[in-house]
Amino acid sequence: MRPPEKRRLGEPRLPGGGLYAQRMNSERVRELLARERQRIVHGLGRLEPQESDEPTTTDQHMAAQAPDLYDNELDEGLSDDLRVELEAVERAEQRLAAGTYGLSIESGEPIPDERLEAVPTAERTVEEQARFVQRGSEGS
Repeated sequence: MRPPEKRRLGEPRLPGGGLYAQRMNSERVRELLARERQRIVHGLGRLEPQESDEPTTTDQHMAAQAPDLYDNELDEGLSDDLRVELEAVERAEQRLAAGTYGLSIESGEPIPDERLEAVPTAERTVEEQARFVQRGSEGS
């Protein structure tokens, strides 16, 4: 199997050489990625540690500390997830700059605009993503 040819944004073609439907313009992509970045940064800001008025002493009973510990662990997990999403936005911005945004990183096939509207950071087609997730879960 030969490696996929690299196509640039604005040069959409199907594997057989035919024209692909008009691709999303770069301004729309920037708008979607900026909105996604703003959502993530806002979420991260909400998860920053909050100052508490309650005294914290080593004499506190462990059961009294449990809700705070749970909340802190949950927030840490959410922060980790948001950081991963932020990295995906950065990769999408790099692909946009390189002219490969909207093309699968796996096959080079065009990712439908409908998918990119729903998931601006999509790196694969729906079918490829399903196989990628399946392979990941098989290794667990």
